[in-house]
Amino acid sequence: MAFDSGGGYVAASSLQDLAETSLPIFNIERVQLQFSLSSDFVAAQVANNVLVLALSTGRILRIDLDSPADIDDIDLPKKSTEIGVIRRMFLDPSASHLIITTALHDNYYLHTQSRHPKALSRLKGVPIESISWNPSHPTASTREILIGAADGNIYETYIEPSTEFYRREEKYLKVVHRVHPSDGPVAGLWADLVPGRPDARRVLVATPAKLFHFAGKVGRYGSDGSSVYSKLFESEAPTVQEISRAQLAPSMLAVNPDPSDGQFAERSDSERVFAWLSSQGVLHGKLLASTDLSGLGNKTFSELKLLPRTALPASQSAMRSARGGQDPVKSMVLTQWHILQLVEGRIIATNRLDETVVLNQSILEEGQNAIGLVADLTKNTFWLFTEQEIFEIVVNDESRDVWKIMLKQQQFEAASRYAKTSFQKDAVATASGDYLVGKGQFQEAALVYGRSTKPFEQVALTFIDNDEQDALRKYLLTKLQHLKKTSTMQRMMVAAWLIEIYMSKLNTLDDTITTKAEISEGMNAKDSQGQLQVVRKEFQDFATKYKSDLDKKTTYEVISSHGREEELLFFATLVNDYNYVLAYWIQRERWLEALNILKKQTDAEVYYKYSTVLMANVPVELVEIMMRQTNLSTQKLIPAFLNYNKITRVPLNQNQAVRYLLFDINQRQSTSAAVHNTLISIYASHPSRDESALLTYLEAQSYAHEQNYDADFALRLCIQHARVQSCVHIYSAMQQFAQAVDLALKHDEVELAAVVADRPADEDPALRKKLWLKVARKVIGQSQGIKAAISFLKRCELLRIEDLIPFFPDFVVIDDFKEEICAALEEYSRAIDGLKAEMDDAADTAKHIKSDIRELEHRYAIVEPGERCYVCRLPLLVRQFFVFPCQHAFHADCLGKKVIEQAGVAKSKRIKELQVEVGRGTSTGAKRERAVKELDALIASACVLCSDSAVKQIDEPFVLQSDNREEWAL
Repeated sequence: MAFDSGGGYVAASSLQDLAETSLPIFNIERVQLQFSLSSDFVAAQVANNVLVLALSTGRILRIDLDSPADIDDIDLPKKSTEIGVIRRMFLDPSASHLIITTALHDNYYLHTQSRHPKALSRLKGVPIESISWNPSHPTASTREILIGAADGNIYETYIEPSTEFYRREEKYLKVVHRVHPSDGPVAGLWADLVPGRPDARRVLVATPAKLFHFAGKVGRYGSDGSSVYSKLFESEAPTVQEISRAQLAPSMLAVNPDPSDGQFAERSDSERVFAWLSSQGVLHGKLLASTDLSGLGNKTFSELKLLPRTALPASQSAMRSARGGQDPVKSMVLTQWHILQLVEGRIIATNRLDETVVLNQSILEEGQNAIGLVADLTKNTFWLFTEQEIFEIVVNDESRDVWKIMLKQQQFEAASRYAKTSFQKDAVATASGDYLVGKGQFQEAALVYGRSTKPFEQVALTFIDNDEQDALRKYLLTKLQHLKKTSTMQRMMVAAWLIEIYMSKLNTLDDTITTKAEISEGMNAKDSQGQLQVVRKEFQDFATKYKSDLDKKTTYEVISSHGREEELLFFATLVNDYNYVLAYWIQRERWLEALNILKKQTDAEVYYKYSTVLMANVPVELVEIMMRQTNLSTQKLIPAFLNYNKITRVPLNQNQAVRYLLFDINQRQSTSAAVHNTLISIYASHPSRDESALLTYLEAQSYAHEQNYDADFALRLCIQHARVQSCVHIYSAMQQFAQAVDLALKHDEVELAAVVADRPADEDPALRKKLWLKVARKVIGQSQGIKAAISFLKRCELLRIEDLIPFFPDFVVIDDFKEEICAALEEYSRAIDGLKAEMDDAADTAKHIKSDIRELEHRYAIVEPGERCYVCRLPLLVRQFFVFPCQHAFHADCLGKKVIEQAGVAKSKRIKELQVEVGRGTSTGAKRERAVKELDALIASACVLCSDSAVKQIDEPFVLQSDNREEWAL
């Protein structure tokens, strides 16, 4: 691969043949350098797509692989002759922190935002072999990290970049643990968090001879010199994995990278894999996650696997060697599923699941030395560095063969999880099913077979031959679940077979319960009862889920042939066959069950069909249900209401037909005449003589200014059933007040007649007086006392004593109403006096008006020289003008235009005619003077700015469409 100037890298050459039909898992590609080398590479690191290279001259190159044209060239503060050449570099996973150690054990720190490495004075003289970065991957500082040294010491430090000259980069440095000198240097360190335990950490320590596992609580986070890891190392005893020390070899600790770009999103676990390189080979396993830390180390180490060095393919030179030994392993990294080892000049990739070698390729030429095999844990890339070259180990679909390995190891669940194609999944399912059948686990095999393409007949016969009906049921369910929606016939046949199996199973369980006989393996009637409920629930769930795959007629026949009434009703309800279910329950007069079915129904026709019988038997509950429905037509329910009203004898406030009709009228705002007429019919025909309910309804209609009922129909009903008050109200609503009063008086309802007589009020006082005279005749005619009658009739101010005298009997003497006559005469006298006073006031007002008119001739207004017209804003005195008492002044022509704009069509037309007549001089003498006076009267009758005409223009906008709006802009 080659770095290009456009950002990113492109393929330049490959050491693998890419023309194969199936690409190899690993390709090793050489990176073409776009810069000249002044010296050899001595160390290299990659993290988060950032490449850091150290040269033998002490220079450090930092390259962002996303934009490789930008290269930071950094020099150490001192020359390599003073501090030694760079021996190793350590780059954290976020690529924010870099620690550099030299051959003379001088150590430096470089932050990603800096180009000036700072000497780590506290770490001077410490031969750093390994570093465990903070698990939270901070970027501003390193937070607490662990450093492993060649002398066996493990240090904890906290490095924070500082711009102050005298301030040290390390906030503190403390030895937290020492391994035995005989164990060798600390070749590897790893620290991570414990899920669910924020106060705990797990630390792995690797030496050439031993691997230590620490897990426990840590101290508080501290940057003030307090150690975090001291508590862990002091209080916890490690779990140790030890090997033979017969042979010295390179040792290191590696963990697998983070999955990238969703490549391994199918992994169900979140546990990392680690590997320890020792003289015996590579010991690898999972970093198990558990909140129980007491046995975590033993459990982790108990599952370790060893990839011995002898399992590695030997090179030609090693095979020809007299010693017959293996080439030494120089370095090792982990991918997601493989172990990459640098053996002399070869890269060997071994699958850690089955230890198969998938890559054995020579990379280095004779005499060429490798300086490191590095993994980018964040970006999941892998790199090999020599003294002058860089190689990238490209991974291609690394997990493609994992399912095969899991299948060979009979880890069927894991194999199914990693299988990607339908062929792979089917192969796993078939093999898993055969394995389970061989072990007699038919129930488990049924679920697996259902996901496979093994011939349907073979699987079904296998279960039938072994009398495994339950397993057959599970198989058919699973098969139905995985059949395509387009396979209509297959789905329908499997679903029908399942119905048959369910019914047979239910009948078998019912027989067992009835006979109380034991079936298989000691299962008694009590167990059968519990299983019956389970199977019935399973059948219901099946029918609910796959009702679209069930043929209604076939299902009815199968269930009926087994006599399963409950299941038959359940299925009919499920497929919305409410006619069948309702007819079934109503025929048996099971009203509660019928209503429960009706609650779930939305088809209005079902309500219309069964409303008559249900209203007759359960009216309250039926009305409750119908009031919750929004698609019912009340007109179609009227026959049921009338039939119910005919047979019921309950009071009106308990009549359910009335209740529903009122709900439809008041809540749903029904205006149907049929609905209103039905309500009136029920009200009027009720045996009770109390007509308050009917009257309340009629009054509510009047108050709402509505009449949704047929007035003639309602009147006939009310007359037929002697509902006097209601008849009177209807007459009044029809504006037939005379008939209303006559009817009320006919039934001696004098008070009601008086109320109706007041209805015309001010609209028609003559009619009101006429109606009150009818009431007066009735009152005087049946009154026991003249005084009482006259007192009642005083409620109408239109009646006079002279109007009532004709209604009195001839034998009545005047003494009985002498006071009333005197009061009437006195009232007439007062009225005459009032009229005289009004006439005197009118005469005085006329005199004042004549005086004011005479004074108007002497009124004047002073116009200043600079006065301007209030319309055109030009000087007022340049031409004829008008001045009003309000001091507003206008040119005559400006005022005329303004008046024309505000005046009506007729007035505007007349003003224009007069202006033409006066302006052209077509008339002379007296005629012209009359025209001028009329024009002045029309134009100058009132000020256009403050008179009534100006008030009428209050809704006119200040800014008109014709105006320049920019002048008014804010």
